[in-house]
Amino acid sequence: MQSSHALRFGTILSLVGVVYLAFNSGLLASLLTGVTLLSYLLIYTPLKRITPLCTAVGAVPGALPPLIGWAAARGRLDWEALVLFAIVFLWQFPHFMAIAWMYRDDYDRAGYAVLPHGRARVPFVVWQTTLPLVALVLASLLPVVMGNAGLLYGIGALCLDGAFLYYGAQFAFQRTASSARRLLLASILYLPPLLLLLTFA
Repeated sequence: MQSSHALRFGTILSLVGVVYLAFNSGLLASLLTGVTLLSYLLIYTPLKRITPLCTAVGAVPGALPPLIGWAAARGRLDWEALVLFAIVFLWQFPHFMAIAWMYRDDYDRAGYAVLPHGRARVPFVVWQTTLPLVALVLASLLPVVMGNAGLLYGIGALCLDGAFLYYGAQFAFQRTASSARRLLLASILYLPPLLLLLTFA
């Protein structure tokens, strides 16, 4: 398939999807979908060749789907939806730092600036892993503080947070391929049970 054909197909499909959501799920859900689509394609994707800060930018459209679902179900955005956004937003940093470290040579050869070069690389990876992880612990406990979740969720969230923090710290100190793989696996195993606990909280 030629690139021009793929572009036309993708554009038409995206427009149909946004319009469909407007009629079936409301204007807010449709608007958030459009913002997700445009920010991912027109801002985040080009930035991957320009600056390592692309991860922070890309984490925004990456965390918008929970807001889209919330808007479709309720027709508005509440504080609980913003907590979901914060959790998914912060989760992406250690998740992607593990991927970026494992495949850093491939990204470099492809011309993607997902990590800085030289001496700044290690501190960047360490801080982009640990600080969001600490913030994620706080964000994951907000439902308990806000009274939307009980003790069972709080205990479960703390257990998941502790495991995620452990593998994040291990990766930050060692920065080996094996510690990156363990952090990646921990990130994959973290989010589904946390959201499941929150569903039944």
